[in-house]
Amino acid sequence: MWIEPNPTDTEPEPVSGESRPTGHRGSVVDLDRAEAMRLLAQAACGRVVFTRDALPAIRPVRHIVRDDRIIVLVRLISRTTDVVCARDRVVVAYEADDLDPHGRSGWAVVVTGPAHPITDPDLIARYEPMLRSGLDRAGDVVVAIEPTIVSGIALRGGY
Repeated sequence: MWIEPNPTDTEPEPVSGESRPTGHRGSVVDLDRAEAMRLLAQAACGRVVFTRDALPAIRPVRHIVRDDRIIVLVRLISRTTDVVCARDRVVVAYEADDLDPHGRSGWAVVVTGPAHPITDPDLIARYEPMLRSGLDRAGDVVVAIEPTIVSGIALRGGY
């Protein structure tokens, strides 16, 4: 099956904060780093994206934003933890969003950067209670993602 390119894919990227039409009487606004991180801090969960055996993998996790880092809790026996702990500062992506399909509005933020386990016992004790869910068990690992690349969009009435 051949997919025709979307004509809007060839338009130049707008300056941060500038809106562009979506073709559905709405607009897409590129977010600056500060606004993207502010929105990310409001969300409770997102998806960590990493490579496993040279293939992309995605896992949903809870997160918090502290000291300009995304902090997540992953299972010690999970594939995510295997990847993060196997190499020093492996690069991952993290995505979170808040999209309203009925109002056709919302936002999405993607952060890319190195991830590493947090080893400071005081930080672990501070972060773990904020990240716990009903599925968590002993042996979870608190991981920090450094936001090297931050991008985001706000959708206004028409995606």
